[in-house]
Amino acid sequence: AQSVTQPDVRVTVSEEATLQLRCKYSSSVPPSLFWYVQYPQQGLQLLLKYYSRDPVVQGVNGFEAEFNKSDSSFHLRKASVHWSDSAVYFCALSAQCLGL
Repeated sequence: AQSVTQPDVRVTVSEEATLQLRCKYSSSVPPSLFWYVQYPQQGLQLLLKYYSRDPVVQGVNGFEAEFNKSDSSFHLRKASVHWSDSAVYFCALSAQCLGL
């Protein structure tokens, strides 16, 4: 079984401060991990994705996330946030399927 948990229900940061949104995952197989954003009055947009290569993934608009296998985390970060980053952020997981 696979699951993700985002323990931070609501995060408030000052303009130009560093943002971190936590994501913990559980998976019995190597996961693919994703961060999505939903801005007001818009649909979901993909920020970044991890497919088991470099553990630090660069996304759009200055976002990045780091895959940490030892503590099963994939936290999203941005060095300097702006009011325009106000949105709902979603962490998601997909099991990798290997074909033979």
